[in-house]
Amino acid sequence: MDEKFEVLKNYNLWGDNTLSLGYTRTEYTDKIYAYKGNRLIKVLVGQRRVGKSFILRQLASRLVGNGVDKKNIFFVNCELVDFNFLKTYQDLDELFKVYKARIKPQGRIYLFIDEVQNIEGWERVVNSYSQDYVKEYEVFISGSNSKMLSGELATLLSGRYVSFEIFPFSFREYMGITQKEQTKQSFMEYMGSGGMPELFMLPEPELKRNYISAVKDTVLLRDIIQRHNIKDARLLEDIFVYLVNNASNLLSVRNISNYFKSSGRKTSYDTVAAYIGYIEDAYLVHRVERYNIKGKETIAGNVKYYVNDLSFNNYLYQGFGYGSGYMLENLVYLELARHGFDIYVGNIKGKEVDFVSIKGDRILYVQSTFMLTDRDTIEREYSALEVIDDNYEKIVVSLDDIALPSKGGIKHIQAWRLNEVL
Repeated sequence: MDEKFEVLKNYNLWGDNTLSLGYTRTEYTDKIYAYKGNRLIKVLVGQRRVGKSFILRQLASRLVGNGVDKKNIFFVNCELVDFNFLKTYQDLDELFKVYKARIKPQGRIYLFIDEVQNIEGWERVVNSYSQDYVKEYEVFISGSNSKMLSGELATLLSGRYVSFEIFPFSFREYMGITQKEQTKQSFMEYMGSGGMPELFMLPEPELKRNYISAVKDTVLLRDIIQRHNIKDARLLEDIFVYLVNNASNLLSVRNISNYFKSSGRKTSYDTVAAYIGYIEDAYLVHRVERYNIKGKETIAGNVKYYVNDLSFNNYLYQGFGYGSGYMLENLVYLELARHGFDIYVGNIKGKEVDFVSIKGDRILYVQSTFMLTDRDTIEREYSALEVIDDNYEKIVVSLDDIALPSKGGIKHIQAWRLNEVL
C-alpha cells in the first residue's frame, strides 16, 4: 500500500503540491459551494470531458483558500490509470484509511471522488462516510452516467444528496475564456465550434476534430459499449450520428428503427430504444417530450433530441446539412437547461412552441428561429405564442442584427443576449 499511497500523494494538495484548476467556472462553483457545511453528498453529473474534474479541483482549492487545512482534502480521480488498482469500494475504503493514518488530518475531512461510477459498490463508501455521526466527513463526487442515482441507489441515498448537471461551456464562459465581446460575431463563432473545454487549448481545426472524435469514442466505449456489453458497436455509433444530425427534429423510436431496417441493417425496435437510452444516459444527447399547454400534460409519441455539444456536428458530421436554425435551437435548449429549467416541446391548437420551460413558479415560452426575415416568418414564429392565453413570459430568440419591439407582450431576444433574461 506504500506505493499506492505515493500515487495518491501526487494528486493531492499535501505539502507543496498544487492542482491544475483551469478556467474558473463560478456559475457552478458558487452554486455548489453554497451547500458546503452539511452531510449532503454533492453530486456532479454530466458527459465525460465537460469539466467536472476541474470543478471539483476548484472547489477543493476554494476550501483551502477559505481556511481548510490541505491535509483535510482527500482527492481521487478514478478515471486515471494510476488509480486502476481501485476496483471495489473496499479498495477505496482501504486507501482512505491509509490516508488518515499517514496524514493524520484533524477535524472535518472533505472527500472528492471523481468518476466514482468506476468503483464497484461505490455507494457503500459514499453513504457510510456522509452519514458517519462520530466523525465529520463531507463528500463531493462526480459521474458520467445518469443512472448512477437511479433505482435502488436513489432509495439508499434518498434525501442525502444534491445533484448538479455540468454542461460544456456556455456562451458567457466562451467569452470569458476567449476574452471576446458579447456580439453576434462572437456568438456565431461559438455556435460554429462548441463548448467542450479542451477545444480552447487546441489551435488547429484538425486537432479539434481529432479531439472531439476521441471524446466520442471514449464515451461510446467506456460508458456504453463496455458497461452494457453492446453487441453491435457500429449500430450504436450510427444511431448517435443519426441523433446528432436530426437534433431539433421530432423523432420516434419506431421511425428511427424503420430507417435502419430500410438501410438493410438487422435490428429491432427494442435494440434501437435501448441504444438511444444508453446514449442519453451518457449525456451525449438530451430527450425532450411534447407537452399539451392547454391540458398541462405530456404527450406520448414523438420527442426531440438535442446534442450535448455542437462540436460533434461541427467537427465530425458537418456534411449532413444541419442548418443554422437547428443549431441555434440546440443552443437555446442547452442554455435553458443550464439555468435549471424543466423543458418540453409545447403544443397548442395544432401549433408548436419550441420550448415550454418550467422552473418553480416560473414558466417561460420560447420560440427559436434563425432570422425574422419577413412578415410571414414573423407571423409564423409569433402566432404559436399568441394563442397561449396565460400571462407567463413569452420570447422569440433569433440572430437578427436589430432587436424588434415587443409584440403583444412577446419579447424579441437576440441569441447572444439570451442569458440576460434567464
